[in-house]
Order: sequence, then structure tokens, then C-alpha cells
Amino acid sequence: MNPIYDFTGQVALVTGASSGMGLATAQAFAQAGAAVVLADINEKALGEAADELASAGHRALAVTCDVTDEEQVAAMVDTTVETFGRLDMAFNNAGIQIPPCDAADEGADVFDRVTAINLRGVWACMKHELRQMRTQGSGAIVNCSSLGGLVGIPGRASYHASKHGVIGLTSSAALEYASRGIRINAVCPGTIDTPMVASMIEAGELDRAAAEAAEPIGRLGRAEEMAQAVLWLSSPGASFVVGVALPVDGGYVAQ
Repeated sequence: MNPIYDFTGQVALVTGASSGMGLATAQAFAQAGAAVVLADINEKALGEAADELASAGHRALAVTCDVTDEEQVAAMVDTTVETFGRLDMAFNNAGIQIPPCDAADEGADVFDRVTAINLRGVWACMKHELRQMRTQGSGAIVNCSSLGGLVGIPGRASYHASKHGVIGLTSSAALEYASRGIRINAVCPGTIDTPMVASMIEAGELDRAAAEAAEPIGRLGRAEEMAQAVLWLSSPGASFVVGVALPVDGGYVAQ
């Protein structure tokens, strides 16, 4: 049984919200009473997700946003505040995976792309969310890192560099804003059964059986389990939790 949260009267923003962990988290925020802004680059899937929440009686708004474009990120936050009046919680989840590659062979374009989305995108989102939250004097931000932000894996150097960077952003900003009523933390998902992971398995970039065996819990994670971790970090239950990089990985990094 999951904890019951009451976010009535609060506003949550979720990036990468059209599928996977982002969608599950947006749904969980909405079910807990929050008004939710769903942001993603996939306009069609995003609209369908927001429409489904709205048809269920939730307050939901879709905002198409490419997190590599800071102007779009700023507009996303502005639209959130113009529509709902404030911003209380944010899950900066938008990110990509890239195929495994020998570190000596990877192109600069690949490194630049994964860094632009996974690291600079989180930086831009957090920057503009903080501008609103510092005005309010309150807020909670959760950035999406990865188990790849805590460990290294051969063939994943660029991806892991981007996710290590998210933890650096998180811990430094958390210390800067803790005294101003704003808590910033990160989640570090293990291998989660999402459309992105399914596409990696289909492309031969990940072996499902091996991935399950690598998790001490013996299975892949579920998007809903990630959502619950984000909601907890955003809730009063985590009021003394600041600057944490929380593994939600079935025990992977504890090995």
C-alpha cells in the first residue's frame, strides 16, 4: 500500500511527462490533489496524457517544451504560474539514453546531445523553477539522475557523465536554497520498465534477463514506484531531506 498524500491547492510541474516515469508521476500528483503541468517534446502523446487526466476531473495542462531550449523552459514555467498562480513542486525528469559505445569512439555530437538534454535541460528547468519558488519562499524540486549518476558502467561514459552532473547540480543548489524554504533532491532510478527501456531491449542495447539479474530484488522497477519516491521527496514527510541522491534501484548500487 502506498502512502496517501494531500497536495490539494498545490501545483506540480513534470517534464518528460508523456510516458514512463514522468507520466506516472504526473498521474500520482494529480491523484493526490495537485494541479499538474505536464511538459514534453512529444506534443501528441503529451496532449493525450493531459486530456486523460482532465477527463478524470483533475486540473491538468499540457505544455510542449524542448528542455534544451532555455527560452522554452522559461515559457513553460511562466505558463505554469500564469495558469495556476504558483509552483510548489517540480520533477525534472526529461532525459534520453544513448547506445553503448567505446569511450574512444564516441562522437562529440552524441556527447553534446545527451548533455544538452540530461544535464543542461535539468539546469535550465531548475533555474527557472527556482526563480518562482524563491519569490514564494517555498517549494520542492526533484531532479532525475540515475544509478548512472552514482556508479560507472563500461560503454556508458557520456550518459553517466550527464547523470553524475545532475547530482552535482542538485547538491550545490540544495545547499544554496535550503535556508530559503526550498528543498532540492534527486532520484537515481535503476532499470525501470518504461517505453525507453523497452526500446533499448528491442534494439539489442539491453538484455532484459541480464538487467533483472543485476538487480538484487530480481526484477525491473515500475514507473509507479519511481513516482512514489518523487511524491515522498516532494511531501512534508521529507521536510528534513535536502540534497540527497536517492537510489530507487532494487539494491543495485548497494552491491
